[in-house]
Amino acid sequence: MQARPPASRGASVRIGRRFARVEKIHVCRAPHSICWGIPDQPGASPMRDILKTLADEHDTLRSLFEQINATTDRAEKKRTELLQKIEANLIPHAKWEELVFYPAFAERASHDQLLQHAEAIQEHRAVELTVLPDLHAADKTSRQFAGSVKVLSEFITHHADEEESEMFKAARQLFTPAERAELDEQYEAWKASPAAAGLTFHAKAKTALKSIVRNPKAPG
Repeated sequence: MQARPPASRGASVRIGRRFARVEKIHVCRAPHSICWGIPDQPGASPMRDILKTLADEHDTLRSLFEQINATTDRAEKKRTELLQKIEANLIPHAKWEELVFYPAFAERASHDQLLQHAEAIQEHRAVELTVLPDLHAADKTSRQFAGSVKVLSEFITHHADEEESEMFKAARQLFTPAERAELDEQYEAWKASPAAAGLTFHAKAKTALKSIVRNPKAPG
């Protein structure tokens, strides 16, 4: 029987009333299996690995959290700068996982691995909808801010540790080295795209609005 040609589809991300197009996702379907990703192609370096890239970004966030947790209540400027760096690293990382990596993982995951996927999604939502808005609602010279930073750092560190030890371990079996290299190239291109910038801006705007609701000193 002749193999079916790869099918491709694009993913659209809603930003307000507009939709941003993200990288095409190529799916090759064969009997009893789904092969997510682009088959081996010239130019895809086997040395690249999306799992290493994501883990390195986790390490960057761990370092930034160590720095901001070490600040005093007088270090308003430094806290502001570090929080900006944390969000600049955290938001694109989380959004790409939600748009591409998590759905790809779920397509191949076992029943138990789908639980890992569900937990990761819920942890992302908790950070976006509650933890980050609470942090932005606090005065940067306050103990409330210091406490909120500590909660966020512990939350993200736990999430990263669990993701690396469970989800990434499973992904090494679910995806070939060539597929992981291709995902890494797609991620690099996506981070430099207008779609990534738009999603990051939209996420920050949502956080700002939610923080106003949580701040008892906010106007109105």
